[in-house]
Amino acid sequence: MFGFHPNHASKRYVIGITGASGSIYGIRLAEVLLSYGYTVHLVISNAGWRVLKEELDWSASGREEMLHAQFGSLPGKYIYHSFSDIGASIASGSFRVEAMIIIPCSMGTLANIAGGISANLMTRAADVMLKEQRKLIIVPRETPLHAIHLENMLKLARMGVSIIPAMPAFYYRPQTLQDAIDFMVGKVLDILGIEHDLFERWGSNDDNI
Repeated sequence: MFGFHPNHASKRYVIGITGASGSIYGIRLAEVLLSYGYTVHLVISNAGWRVLKEELDWSASGREEMLHAQFGSLPGKYIYHSFSDIGASIASGSFRVEAMIIIPCSMGTLANIAGGISANLMTRAADVMLKEQRKLIIVPRETPLHAIHLENMLKLARMGVSIIPAMPAFYYRPQTLQDAIDFMVGKVLDILGIEHDLFERWGSNDDNI
């Protein structure tokens, strides 16, 4: 059965939310992981807070209050880290986490990671995932893409980074925007190896034939 399990608390995931459009993807992923009882370390860039304000009407001045209102009632534990706190736990390779997911990921953040530039906690935490050979998932949200964007993605993919573009599917006939959001979050959970029922899988009815 999918969902909460008390043993999940020992597993930590890092979620980064950048200034790319689609902040709801990161918020929804955090909600699902926390509802399952996992521990989530959250990093949001300054531009990410701006997008949260524009897309979800979040207050950029009351950040802790907004996070508590969104996640405080869920069974898992969330830890919010300041974007500039380069000395946070997740900036060290000795601090063990299962994976880091940057969702959505701006092209600027992606370029910095591909170039090994650790100018803030987000890119430093991603660099730690690479050097420690841990799972790093990037959900880029940009269109159109030019050659530099594509070359940066290819460089990271060759290093083992999972690239999951924000491209919802339509074969399962989503009825709402939430359905499309859950599809993308579900694809991330698939790569993480976490069971879920956020969308209907292709061929899921074949067993009944």
